[in-house]
Amino acid sequence: MSAVLSDKVRILHILDAIAEVEGYFKNVSKDQFLASSEKRFATIKQIEIVGKACNRITDAFKLTHPEMEWRSVNGFRNISIHEYFGVNFQVVWEIAAHDLPVLKQKFISVLPAG
Repeated sequence: MSAVLSDKVRILHILDAIAEVEGYFKNVSKDQFLASSEKRFATIKQIEIVGKACNRITDAFKLTHPEMEWRSVNGFRNISIHEYFGVNFQVVWEIAAHDLPVLKQKFISVLPAG
């Protein structure tokens, strides 16, 4: 049985996953992304990691940070896992290119000290 991870560790996992996506997107156009199954699958996997980590953050932390979009992040994770063939890669691009940078800054701002 695994140990319970702290909210801080989970947020660090989220930030690591977002950093991975940033690396996938470096010098890559939307068309290049859409043409690359490797980049699409890797990006979706990292977004799933973000969603899973968000889902595992404690309710107490979530209640103290209602500005975070907890449901939206976990919702995309659920769609990407359970409805994979329904995933729109244009939406994945938009999430990775526009939403993840904003989410990153939000998580940096709420990162617990210590």
